[in-house]
Amino acid sequence: MSADAVTGTDAAMDRRARLVRPLLVAFLVACAVDLFGVLAGIPAAHLVAKPLLMPLLAGYAAARRGPRLLVAALLFGWGGDTLLLADSDAAFLVGMSSFAVGHVCYLWLFGRARSPLLAGAGYAAVLATFVALLWNGLPADMRIPMTGYSLLLTAMAYRAGTLGRYAAAGGALFLLSDALIATGIADWPQLPAPDFWVMLTYVAAQFLLTVGALAPGAKRLVFTRVAYRERGTSP
Repeated sequence: MSADAVTGTDAAMDRRARLVRPLLVAFLVACAVDLFGVLAGIPAAHLVAKPLLMPLLAGYAAARRGPRLLVAALLFGWGGDTLLLADSDAAFLVGMSSFAVGHVCYLWLFGRARSPLLAGAGYAAVLATFVALLWNGLPADMRIPMTGYSLLLTAMAYRAGTLGRYAAAGGALFLLSDALIATGIADWPQLPAPDFWVMLTYVAAQFLLTVGALAPGAKRLVFTRVAYRERGTSP
């Protein structure tokens, strides 16, 4: 590699590094605006801030040289966020599909490392109980799609622990956030300001998953898996 190429690469890395803090601050500000808008009943704040959340977090992850699958998962989350702003069943289903693709990205990112069987049994029990309790309260045409989505989300939450405790907490909060949405669809009694709790647990989940994936040990593990995949083997 020539000296000019090395210099150009270093300059690009410097520019990327300079974006890390501004993108993180912008994400946190957007979170604050969105949560305040939801809590205070200001729809315009939610409509403006919500679509900014995941692109800013994805930009932060990219500036930190995070895995591409992490950036992809966050951007598919952005797709779901944007579509769910529309108040229609069709937009809800397409948005849920976008989130589902994001969960597939997360699962691919987590790789094949073993997860604790006891935690898996716990997640399976929670999923089965929750679906059974919600089933009759859900619209008939939503039961199968939401059950399939819940299975994928639960698998993601369970496997998130392969990247450490922050990612594990993020997976669990993602499951909680979507459970709050599902109980609303099924007309269960809700907490005061239910949309606030949905958004708070959601943004915390995505942020913790990002922090977990960007942790030094997790990044080494992910890049090692990528190297093995490129050789046609698995660790």
